[in-house]
Amino acid sequence: MKGNVFVVGVGLIGGSIALAIKKQHPNFIIYGYDANIDALDKAITLNIIDEKVTSFKEGAENADLIILATPVLETKKIVTQLSRMTLKEGVIITDTGSTKGEIMEFVSEMFPKSIEFIGGHPMAGSHTTGVENARGNLFEDAYYLITPLPHTRLKKIEELKNWLSGTNANFLMIDKDEHDVITGMISHFPHLIAGALVNQTKKQAKNNPLIRLLAAGGFRDITRIASSSPQMWKDIVIQNRRHLVRLLDNWLIEMHKLHNVLHSGNEQEIYHFFEEAKEYRDSLPVGSEGNLKLMK
Repeated sequence: MKGNVFVVGVGLIGGSIALAIKKQHPNFIIYGYDANIDALDKAITLNIIDEKVTSFKEGAENADLIILATPVLETKKIVTQLSRMTLKEGVIITDTGSTKGEIMEFVSEMFPKSIEFIGGHPMAGSHTTGVENARGNLFEDAYYLITPLPHTRLKKIEELKNWLSGTNANFLMIDKDEHDVITGMISHFPHLIAGALVNQTKKQAKNNPLIRLLAAGGFRDITRIASSSPQMWKDIVIQNRRHLVRLLDNWLIEMHKLHNVLHSGNEQEIYHFFEEAKEYRDSLPVGSEGNLKLMK
């Protein structure tokens, strides 16, 4: 199997996917495009991509697979550009965005049914960014969510999975709206909470400098994700704000209940709060364990 892969956005995710493809399909030629020329030069030096292109149009029109590893709002602009180009017959376009509802609806409006756009979301990453942090095994044993359009052919989904087989990820097909509800709860919402906790701590530290000195261990563990890219997370929460507002409303209700329990000093209720959380946390599967039927 041979083909041209066009990676748009050569950062942590795009670079890691490129490395995974190179490992499994050494005959593929991987072209990279990024607004950051330094990132492209690093990707060449690190042997992550085979060639860099400065013409987006040329890279797209010669590709058999186009991977949009760009911020979610930027992806819509790129889709608009692609809709005006003469792409290869049979080309597959996929993205790696953390939200799916808006982009899949936008794609449906911009592309004819003959263009195969298959939404993708590799459920792995890091608080570090940049192509220099790319790893070919970043997605190993992680879930790789696929959100096809209603008319997407199963044959093309299988083809995409073949392209991406070097990730060693577990592919799971999911509805775009269900995707946004689930990732909102387990990914986007925790980023909001981590950010709020760090910002609250920063305010308290103005009055007590020891807070900053002693903020280590558990505090750094649970707030690690607050070190992620502000630009990226701004885009993500804007795209998924409808679900996140609902989650915040529910969170405020739970925090109000907890406030009342603490105010009353009810030891049994406080114990139950921690016990319930521990039991559920301990029951969560490790890695990609679970009973879901995966798309192998």
